Amino acid sequence: MITFYYAVTFAISLLLTLFYVYKWRTHFEVNITIIFTLIPVASLGYLLEFSARTREAYINAIKIVYIGGTFLIFFINMCVFRLSGIHVKRWIRTVAFLICCSMYSLVLSIDYSNIFYKSVDFRRENGRIYVEKVYGPAHTMFYVLLAVFFLAGILGILYSYRRKKQVSKWILRLLFLPEAISVAGYIGLRFSNRNIDLVPVTYVIAQVIYLIIVRRMSLYNISSNVIDTMVKAGETGFVSLNYKLHYLGSNETANRIIPALAKLRVDESIKGKADFAETINRWIEHYKEEGKGVTFNFTLRHPLDPEKDRIYRVEVNDLYDGSQKRGYQLFFRDDTENQKYINLLDKFNAELTEEVDRKTARIVEMHDNLILSMAVVVESRDNSTGGHVRRTSEGVRILIEEMRKDNRFEMTDKFCKDIVKAAPMHDLGKIAVDDAVLKKPGRFTDEEFEKMKRHAAEGAKIVHEILKDTDDEEFRKIAENVAHYHHERWDGSGYPEGLAGEEIPLEARIMAIADVYDALVSKRVYKPSMSFAEANEIIIGGMGKHFDERLLPYYVSARPKLEAYYKGQVE
Repeated sequence: MITFYYAVTFAISLLLTLFYVYKWRTHFEVNITIIFTLIPVASLGYLLEFSARTREAYINAIKIVYIGGTFLIFFINMCVFRLSGIHVKRWIRTVAFLICCSMYSLVLSIDYSNIFYKSVDFRRENGRIYVEKVYGPAHTMFYVLLAVFFLAGILGILYSYRRKKQVSKWILRLLFLPEAISVAGYIGLRFSNRNIDLVPVTYVIAQVIYLIIVRRMSLYNISSNVIDTMVKAGETGFVSLNYKLHYLGSNETANRIIPALAKLRVDESIKGKADFAETINRWIEHYKEEGKGVTFNFTLRHPLDPEKDRIYRVEVNDLYDGSQKRGYQLFFRDDTENQKYINLLDKFNAELTEEVDRKTARIVEMHDNLILSMAVVVESRDNSTGGHVRRTSEGVRILIEEMRKDNRFEMTDKFCKDIVKAAPMHDLGKIAVDDAVLKKPGRFTDEEFEKMKRHAAEGAKIVHEILKDTDDEEFRKIAENVAHYHHERWDGSGYPEGLAGEEIPLEARIMAIADVYDALVSKRVYKPSMSFAEANEIIIGGMGKHFDERLLPYYVSARPKLEAYYKGQVE
């Protein structure tokens, strides 16, 4: 009957281990796997112990029993610490395991020394076993070891119960049970019939509890669950390589995305292979240069229908083996719908931007036309024959064109465009000048000239008011400078501020040449037009006095274009 009890407990422990193997998955806690391996071995030891017919067989069975007794408490504790979220340093684990190994080596010395058992008397009568044991000092140490491990496990559970929020309290309660039950069996809990040992039953109970824990812990293993879900869904591809670019493996999804993977042997290098030159090899090179966060888009072309092309988002990361980096892990995720949505948004944004640009250009054109119209209205009050605004703007454009050829003044495209655009506004201040002065057919008196000179400062004020709400602060400043300072002279004898040299803004210096040139070659009611030669002599003679002498070469190169332009004008 007793033998039957041990046979049943052994059979149940073996069946529970087989069930665990059937349910086993790679992310199961390794210490639990070892526990399920050791328990049937220890249970078999109990069966052999009470089936023994000789003293030698009995002692060998005891040695098998103590495999569980010595090592199970260690792996139970390691399991407790891992599942409780407590990190045990490697050297501590190693020392604890060596202590267990040392203790078991003492167990193996039974019958060779008296350090664990001083003596073992064995006899079998009428089918029953009678054993007399005298324990040695090492056996006492064995119970001390059990007590220390039990105390460490209980303290670990209590610590996590109070401090670790990311550990299930339900799991911690379950962890306590096999810890307590196993130790209770080892400290000598017996039925009234001392021939029956409860330890095998405690082992079976522990196995059942660990099966419950494993099933529950599988839900808490988020990273593994996510990976399993992604793999089974078939939407994510995986490729693993070591740092030497030797192929370690891939799933079916990755093989479908990059068919050449299916032809590779494990450990075969992909370095230098044409099939991977523009894909995996290039992605890994970019990853080594850029580091984490690098992603790529890979399009899987459909042979017949481009609409069925699939776009995959490729992410490269380090491949980890525990805490060690061992290579590269590539992830492929189907990003087709997202990319289509992005492309749709890009198209919509492009169309919207185009429409906004078109509307903006129209508004700018209306704004420019309004300013030009104002300039023309002001010009119509002057005693010129008309067209001054348009001609000076063209003169500025021609000069700018020549200056851009060597760009000594480091002018930007926008700066050049803004000067040409601002040129028509240079005389807006004349709207504030009395008609009696503005329309006088002859030369001004000193008093009249003082009134006339006010148009520069007034023009700057008018331009400021017109453009004060514009977002283009650079253009506003250029337009104000053109209006304000185009009558300043390089030698400081100009107006309204008497600025000299580079104190005069570049845009005003350019405007000055175009303004004076037009005044010289154009007919006025009070004077005939000068010849191009005469005008040229005056302009060149004014370099270094009236004009910035550094602009001389540009004026000289622009002269043929200026003369050609003015010849085409109808006075």
